[in-house]
Amino acid sequence: MKQETIKPSELILTPEGKIYHLDLAPSQLATTIITVGDPDRVAEVSKYFDTIETTAQHREFKTHTGTYKGKRISVISTGIGPDNIDIVFNELDALVNIDFEKRQVKKKLTSLDIIRIGTSGGLTPEVEIDSFLISAIGIGLDNVMHYYDQTDKIFNRDFAQSFIDHTQWNPNNSVPYAVEADKALFKKFSSEKTYSGITITNVGFYGPQGRVLRAKLKDANLNEKLTSFRYKKKKITNLEMETATMYGMAKLLGHRAVSMNAIIANRASGSFSKDASKTIEALIQYTLGKITE
Repeated sequence: MKQETIKPSELILTPEGKIYHLDLAPSQLATTIITVGDPDRVAEVSKYFDTIETTAQHREFKTHTGTYKGKRISVISTGIGPDNIDIVFNELDALVNIDFEKRQVKKKLTSLDIIRIGTSGGLTPEVEIDSFLISAIGIGLDNVMHYYDQTDKIFNRDFAQSFIDHTQWNPNNSVPYAVEADKALFKKFSSEKTYSGITITNVGFYGPQGRVLRAKLKDANLNEKLTSFRYKKKKITNLEMETATMYGMAKLLGHRAVSMNAIIANRASGSFSKDASKTIEALIQYTLGKITE
């Protein structure tokens, strides 16, 4: 059977033959990728590289590809939120698994290693400010993954249902889902310097994470429900805006992903790091060391 070609409206390429949002050609992407939210953080990672061969930027999507201790790595900023993860992960996959000239999926597929270095707020007192936390499981409160088929193969349905029952989750918000980290990457990046955690991924920073400035919340007890949740003696440790969607898209497309969190706030104590940039810098160094270990 002849393989279908992907239409220009679906696979959008620039006149130079690069993928649209990331503005990258396939040759400019490494198979080991670090994602960060902030475009300015890309240079904070790549300053440790021995060489930089590619620099590109389109909107909030900035990329540096180079080598660190002989390992080729791409660092890419995703911006904030699950919607951006949908863009970035689809385009990363296209760069390695679609022939841009033929506009067809390649017969031999490539699996990427994708490591997020991000910031997050802890929900429990024992997750200390300025610590490193690796997300063993992401609970997604966004709706991105529900647009895709075959998610039954990647979702932990029992975990998600337990969360829905405990929190009496409002179905008008979303349908929560749970996805695990890649086990091999989780093991590789874990050490006595890291916590293992369950991470909530939500669609906003203020109301969706239980923050109140002037706009009042429908559920003022949201964070209390999150912190009291238990599943097989495991509890939710932190909140952020990318991890679960990242895990879902990676598994759906056949890639490996792990999320490294710099805990710079603690919602239980109401405290914030006195030097968040130092903590992020330390996590960058730790992650680069583990990649090349």
